[in-house]
Amino acid sequence: MECIIFVGIQASGKSTFYQTNFFKTHMRINLDMLRTRHREQIYLTASLEAKQPFVIDNTNPTIEERKKYIDAAKRNRFKIVGYYFEPDYELFFARNELREGTAKIPEVGLKSTLKNLQMPTYAEGFDTLYVIRSVDGEFEVEQI
Repeated sequence: MECIIFVGIQASGKSTFYQTNFFKTHMRINLDMLRTRHREQIYLTASLEAKQPFVIDNTNPTIEERKKYIDAAKRNRFKIVGYYFEPDYELFFARNELREGTAKIPEVGLKSTLKNLQMPTYAEGFDTLYVIRSVDGEFEVEQI
């Protein structure tokens, strides 16, 4: 039983990383798809009750935003794993420029998330933490 929490600004590669690494094994809980916190809570509760591994694929920039997932997962005896997508604003801005429609985030949104971004720590309740770097179009993963 594993709860994975992604932490990173928009266009940092979180959803691509999910598709590559967890698509076949973990439920994806993502506000872009679900649209409301109510729907997100339904999927979170179902995953916890079913003992289904899941990934919270949102920006989750602050300790406060991550706390609700960590607390719920700990209560249900899930292992908590964090993936921190190290900021590379120029790269993420360029990726965002390739997006269309509602998938494209206004620059002010990227900067706001970056401004609020807090690197996750073990003190929050994580059992394992990784930092993800985008290097030459590939993901470089390092345990913290």
